[in-house]
Amino acid sequence: MPITCPQEFINFAGLLADTAGPILRRHFRTQVLVERKSDQTPVSIADRDAEKSMRKMISETYPGHGILGEEHGIEGIEKEYIWVLDPIDGTAAYLAGKPQFGTLIALVHREEPIIGMIDQPILGERWLGAVGRSTTFNGAKTATRRCSKLEKANLNTTSPDMFEGQNSDEFSKLSERVAMTMYGGDCYAYGLLASGHIDLIVEADLKPYDFCALIPIINGAGGSITDWQGHSLNMNSDGRVVASGDAAILAQAIEVLSG
Repeated sequence: MPITCPQEFINFAGLLADTAGPILRRHFRTQVLVERKSDQTPVSIADRDAEKSMRKMISETYPGHGILGEEHGIEGIEKEYIWVLDPIDGTAAYLAGKPQFGTLIALVHREEPIIGMIDQPILGERWLGAVGRSTTFNGAKTATRRCSKLEKANLNTTSPDMFEGQNSDEFSKLSERVAMTMYGGDCYAYGLLASGHIDLIVEADLKPYDFCALIPIINGAGGSITDWQGHSLNMNSDGRVVASGDAAILAQAIEVLSG
């Protein structure tokens, strides 16, 4: 496992976000054509063009690296380094004109995310996490806040609709225990957790391009992010994610979610 992350790769992640940002701003709050993917989630020309631009940069700069993107699939997945991209995490919010979405960029080294970035191009906000470094928000060090009791925590999830069956039952039990439950935000909520504004996030059915970038950001800010059993996330995780600013409430939340 790398002790530190090369500055070269950190700088390049920023360049990727700088490339995607103008594309997303150009289409934001316009009448863009929306299609439905096989899972019925929305996708627009903004998603596809932003990812295409980032993939082109990666292929030209690091031809030996692999790429996993939400919109254009996998190439070189066997490579030592893999860039994991979600051009718009929160497409529904983007299409509704809400600046509660973000571009997710991660660099995975031998299955471990070593760089994570949440870029909010409308508000000009950027969270950066990297192995061996503290998480930053717009270049300044940021950190989660302490909250050791579940009953005092505020809980966030993107939508209650992502929970079905037993998952819905367990989430409802957790929601009843916390001080407040909020909805919306997608990856933007994880940035707010990293900066000490949200205590707990619980979600289900996330894909690697949804959570890989979040891991270095949350960990580098002093928080924790795992699956619902408390195990570290990896490419084969089942998509159920828990993130907390304080390890004490992570353990309490997992106890509720595990039944």
